[in-house]
Amino acid sequence: MVADDPERGARALAQLQVMTADICDVIPHTAAGDFHITTTTIMAGNALLVETAATDLEYDRTPAHIARGGLDHYHITLCVAGEMRFSSGRREITLRPGDIGLLDMAQPNRTKLRAAGGRTHLITIILQRAMLAPRLAHPDSATATLLPSDHPHARLIASHFAALGLPPGPEAGNVEATVEAIAHLVAAAAGGTADILAGVERAERHLYLAMIKRRIADNLQTDALTADELCRHFRISRATLYRLFEADGGLAHYVREQRLNLAFRELIAPSAHDMRLIDLAIGMRFSSDSTFIRAFRRKFGLTPGELRELADKWLRETGAVPAVDTVLHQLARRSTSQPR
Repeated sequence: MVADDPERGARALAQLQVMTADICDVIPHTAAGDFHITTTTIMAGNALLVETAATDLEYDRTPAHIARGGLDHYHITLCVAGEMRFSSGRREITLRPGDIGLLDMAQPNRTKLRAAGGRTHLITIILQRAMLAPRLAHPDSATATLLPSDHPHARLIASHFAALGLPPGPEAGNVEATVEAIAHLVAAAAGGTADILAGVERAERHLYLAMIKRRIADNLQTDALTADELCRHFRISRATLYRLFEADGGLAHYVREQRLNLAFRELIAPSAHDMRLIDLAIGMRFSSDSTFIRAFRRKFGLTPGELRELADKWLRETGAVPAVDTVLHQLARRSTSQPR
């Protein structure tokens, strides 16, 4: 849903009020002509991700709305800018930048957005009740739970909000698993069941690992991937960092493997036809082209030059190079069919 008409604010307001009539009443706290809202909604695995920026307004979700609509979800909301005040019954919280709140949409509530003349910016993960309620010891009294910005879990969860809206990278981890881990930590903060509390460490590990792997994927051609740099950036100890990557053969092994994977993708790209191997090796932070070639051959069963020849052949014969997974599958078949 997008409701955005900055030149004709009254139209944007009317459009939003029509679209949300069965969900809540929208009450602007600006002149109708100054009203401005942008809302983007995307699927993020088994959840819905909604990003909103709005001038001052109020949402009033009454018992009548509850009775009319089938909205029976929890919201996990991150405040990026401005202020959001949420109240439900006697429970009330105020979200400021970096704060995260758990909101139960199955209960009447009021939400007020204030941004001192600007726009309040929120990102919300919407979860079906069936996904979160079983994790809560008291599902009907968990609403208006606040994780302040200085809470370690708030910082960890907030780091994943924007990333959930991006296309998943090959090593970023399963989006559904990331949403599950976020739900796990939020449930623990809101009063989780005994099983949930026992699994907090596992959820933390998943989120930290996915977050660090994203940073690695974004910096494979830089020197920002030393243990010291990653520990400083993520505020974790060296021992914790090494434990996180034990299943991947260690941090150095994981980074090396991802650099080789990136080199593979670059070598089969038509744009890399004239790239010198020494330049690619240095770009991937290998000490020499011979070291790079040996590591590449150990991993993929052929040299970078041989892969480039195959890519050129495919391009000449078909006009395109197959996707990376297809190339790897063909190389695996070729390897098993060759006599030993």
